[in-house]
Amino acid sequence: QVQLVESGGGLVQPGGSLGLSCVASGSIVSIYTMGWYRQAPGQQRESVATISSGEITKYADSVKGRFTIARDHAKNTVYLQMNRLKPEDTAVYYCNADIWSYGIGVGDYWGQGTQVTVAS
Repeated sequence: QVQLVESGGGLVQPGGSLGLSCVASGSIVSIYTMGWYRQAPGQQRESVATISSGEITKYADSVKGRFTIARDHAKNTVYLQMNRLKPEDTAVYYCNADIWSYGIGVGDYWGQGTQVTVAS
């Protein structure tokens, strides 16, 4: 069974920085695209940033130049460094990954979510 576990959320002041991590574990053969999504209260879940197995990155326009996604293939981990945070970045952030696992094949997996609150 595959699990994604996020860490690093919290409360930060506007203009501050925060880093998120997400580790994939289980009977993993290979991990394809990994990404971060977020959902604010009353809003739909939206893509924040994704990174392919070949390190190609994509960002939402709202976070370009402020957020950086990276991954460590050896550690099955994806990171999101968030700088110059704004109150509108407040949301629950979810890790997502497309993973090929033994006995199951390729599946789409989600973490449990971590709260990021930007407020003074």
